[in-house]
Amino acid sequence: VPVVGPTLLAVFSYWLGAVPDWRLTIFGAMILFVVYYLPDGIVGFVRNLFFSTRRAALSVKKDLVKEQEAVPDAARGHGETLLAAKQVLMQCGGLKALNQVDLTVKRGTIHGLIGPNGSGKSTMMNVLTGIYVPTAGAVEFSGKSLVGLAPADIAATGIARTFQNVQLFGEMTALENVLVGLHHTFTTGLAGIALRTPKWKGEEQGARARALALLEFVGLEGMANEEARNLPYGKQRLLEIARALALDPQLLLLDEPAAGLAAAGNG
Repeated sequence: VPVVGPTLLAVFSYWLGAVPDWRLTIFGAMILFVVYYLPDGIVGFVRNLFFSTRRAALSVKKDLVKEQEAVPDAARGHGETLLAAKQVLMQCGGLKALNQVDLTVKRGTIHGLIGPNGSGKSTMMNVLTGIYVPTAGAVEFSGKSLVGLAPADIAATGIARTFQNVQLFGEMTALENVLVGLHHTFTTGLAGIALRTPKWKGEEQGARARALALLEFVGLEGMANEEARNLPYGKQRLLEIARALALDPQLLLLDEPAAGLAAAGNG
């Protein structure tokens, strides 16, 4: 013991003295460890482990949602006038992006706006969804005026859309992006969410099941846990369509939905 004890103390003190010389190596190893094993950091690791919707996302049984419920029934009330735009004018200075446009859409029908670049197709979409307020004219949905309403309020009435340029949450998974569109299905308050009550768990389970059904509908069921920014452009467009369908819209507006998609529809 008298020999081994001093020897260990000498080695330990020598090691402590050498630590400053090795600090860059030690810090480098720590950074590599974090980058490889904890890409979201310590807080992100804890969040994903205990609270993230990524955890066991694919373990939800798809039979919780009937197949026919994955997409809303657009044929219900067939023939009823759903959207009516009358004499819509959108003027920016001396430029008339839309000039006295009339558009009528009946429930259960499909329409297309066709025209060259700059003809006002996306502008019309933006007017219908409240991003732009028309200079003049009327836009009615199910007999109620949409002019002046915020985009969120218009979406709540039953109008969903996709964008010409993909608008996704890149750092969220495909499943989480669709869950954003299902926010209207949750009725649990903040306290219930914080306490993770059975009601909230049931709503979350049902929302996940529906989100998975929608991803399957657009052919992305195998990429539910992939971050949206890592998806090919064509699949990002399909994901945006799935998120729009999550709102259970009565009217779905698609701004150049086929851009970037292959003939098979997988992008």
